[in-house]
Amino acid sequence: MTTLLGCIADDFTGATDLAGLLARSGARVSLRIGVPSEPPKDTAAFEVIALKSRTAPKAEAIAETRSAYHWLKQSGAQRFFWKYCSTFDSTAEGNIGPVAEALMADIGTDQTIYCPAFPENGRSIFMGNLFVGEQPLAESPMKDHPLTPMRDSNLMRLLTPQVTRGVGLVNRLTVAEGPKAVGTALDKLRDSGTAHVVVDAVANADLDVIAKASRHLPLLTGGSAIAMPLPALYAADGLLELDDDQAAYDLPEARTVVLSGSCSAMTNAQVAHYRASGKPSYQLDPMTLADHGMDAVLAWLAQLDLSQAPLIYATADPASVKAAQDKLGRDAAGALIEDVLSACAVAARDAGARRFLVAGGETSGAVTKALGVQTLGVGTEIAPGVPWTYCSSAGHDVALTLKSGNFGSEDFFSFAQKVLGRA
Repeated sequence: MTTLLGCIADDFTGATDLAGLLARSGARVSLRIGVPSEPPKDTAAFEVIALKSRTAPKAEAIAETRSAYHWLKQSGAQRFFWKYCSTFDSTAEGNIGPVAEALMADIGTDQTIYCPAFPENGRSIFMGNLFVGEQPLAESPMKDHPLTPMRDSNLMRLLTPQVTRGVGLVNRLTVAEGPKAVGTALDKLRDSGTAHVVVDAVANADLDVIAKASRHLPLLTGGSAIAMPLPALYAADGLLELDDDQAAYDLPEARTVVLSGSCSAMTNAQVAHYRASGKPSYQLDPMTLADHGMDAVLAWLAQLDLSQAPLIYATADPASVKAAQDKLGRDAAGALIEDVLSACAVAARDAGARRFLVAGGETSGAVTKALGVQTLGVGTEIAPGVPWTYCSSAGHDVALTLKSGNFGSEDFFSFAQKVLGRA
């Protein structure tokens, strides 16, 4: 069928997050890993392309996103969604604004919105400032993110140095007045030359208002939650028929591996909780790996019974992460961990693992590429924005969940396995 909304995500966990929320509606959602090499065929109403561009060089991120856009346009999409993290992971040198401007130029539109709010996961925007729970972004654990340390909570200040045109705000007071007021505010900002508009949202009802007011825009940008109301709105507009019959997937065997590269505060808690349950675990140390390679962890993995669902993790506290980065270099330390976790994923698959839990956006991208995954079917949601997905790797049917570092409860790794069940 013709694609109704073409979506591009800047990392793999964000893509599964978006696909899972869209799939809540019952609409068909296709999640593709990287820009497909073949022309569009058998496309879904909602196509999501997962890139690994969040921390890529700016020119590379723009080129890859434009390539995804052109593929989606060939699939018939007339409306587009640029998805980034609900914590707006992008420093002054980041990619969110430049990619948005490149898409605006290709699409031929003069305005878009920015709304990374995700109230179900504690992400809200008030007077242009992003909060993580009750903490301003710059006071939350995101201030110590190893790749995109967030030292300012104000989205307009974060966005302004990234773009060439005006940045404005539609605040919570306007959103509370309803879709008509938001639409009027957007029009006034456009007339004044404001192309980039941050929109406040503190609850799901705000997202409904914003989506209703802005669904006609050729390009929307934000976290996944602002896209959640779109299927119902498109159905009300007569553009989409919703089907509540979710696709059924065969349940892979229960041999499992958990791979964690995220160093977020929540993932640290999740790793601690899982280790306390008595599961086999192996901690990766970047400096040891740099000196001695990965043979030790691969040997450890090879002697395990994968029905015990072992954990391999590089998750660590901010001080340990900084020490490794200072010695090895930020990019080199991150790439080393990604390479080792990817090798562990392939080794586990070849040893019979058919279920993979992966924590961290960069880790998810590396692991998914190593497994040779191209297309994912979206299944049961484990936590808001984190579904189980189904795919093929080296001819094997596997289940895969890609978890953003900050998402899920402390028992996520155990709970995810209970949600899927045991074959």
